[in-house]
Amino acid sequence: MDSPVRGFPVSEFEARLKRVQKLMAAEDLAGILLMTEPEVRYFSGFHTQFWQSPTRPWFLFIPADKKPIAVIPEIGVALMQKTWIEDIRTWGAPCPKDDGITLLLDLLEPLSIRGSRLGIMKGHETSLRMPLGDYESLMSGLPGMELVDATDILRSLRMVKSEAEIEKISHICNIASRTFERANEIFYKGQPLAEAFRAFRMECLAQGADDVPYLAGGADQGGYRDIISPPSQRPLQSGDILMLDTGATFDGYFCDFDRNFSIEQSDDLSHQTYDILWRATEAGMTAARPGTTCRELFHSMQSVIAEIDVHGGEVGRYGHGLGMQLTEWPSHADFDETVLEENMVITLEPSLNYGDGLIMVHEENIVVQNGAPRLLSMRAPPELPIIGGR
Repeated sequence: MDSPVRGFPVSEFEARLKRVQKLMAAEDLAGILLMTEPEVRYFSGFHTQFWQSPTRPWFLFIPADKKPIAVIPEIGVALMQKTWIEDIRTWGAPCPKDDGITLLLDLLEPLSIRGSRLGIMKGHETSLRMPLGDYESLMSGLPGMELVDATDILRSLRMVKSEAEIEKISHICNIASRTFERANEIFYKGQPLAEAFRAFRMECLAQGADDVPYLAGGADQGGYRDIISPPSQRPLQSGDILMLDTGATFDGYFCDFDRNFSIEQSDDLSHQTYDILWRATEAGMTAARPGTTCRELFHSMQSVIAEIDVHGGEVGRYGHGLGMQLTEWPSHADFDETVLEENMVITLEPSLNYGDGLIMVHEENIVVQNGAPRLLSMRAPPELPIIGGR
């Protein structure tokens, strides 16, 4: 399978800038200051693993009527110059006494003098990626600035994906799907769970993934109880239900879906539970139309899960947005009234409790369309797959 072209044409970034500046004008914002990796990358194309290091902060300023301005450590200049960004202001970092603060003050002081409104992200699932002390110093130097929460603006843009973004997500979903298809070759009775995780990662990479930064799951008799702990050395046993939930990446975009497998045999309750989750996901796909709220989508899946579990799983939601991050806004939960739009990429992730403290989770990745959604992950089989011995 041919891989999508890496990166994006300049026209993609020009379109993003045009959309955000239109929304900024409606809120009378003179600019938006971005500090977190997905947002900086979304508007610049600056894609690097260097964000893994907390040592250096990175900033991108979006003016109301001009191209974005990068304020970054000197070490990032060569890469930023490969993007469409032209105005790049740098300092020698790390410099704890002045990590870009003077440069930011020089950039933003004219706005402060005019009493302008500056957008920053304040909402749920956002963070301040700079030291709190530096932030306080910056704000004290901009006394005339009015800070406005720009979270909704950024969310509204990133939730709806371009065709080029969808192509990248579809590609990594295909890679993970092909890896899951090889389950009988990868997993076997007696295999330590940690080795099963390692084998899955290696196969994803062999199939063309750039990375597998997220892999969760578990295995136990008739189900599993814990899916967030590091995998143990416990060998897979006959009657275990093995679940792996992968977040593999291609060109900075994630897939996020899981698969359940039974080792050699499974009991009736496990089959029943799997069937309910599979049908709950079908109900979610039937409901996932433009105009449906995430709350309605949640209840469409919950109505099926209630056959065995009136409370549902303990994860708090039945899926979420997907793209440059493993989990993005919105959440398919009772509290979320976000309205689905065409070209949103979302996960459907119903879960339930059953038996003696067991849980089961099922997940698919889809793109919302006019009419039925399009599956990006290869649909799981309707019956619980059995993995034989070796």
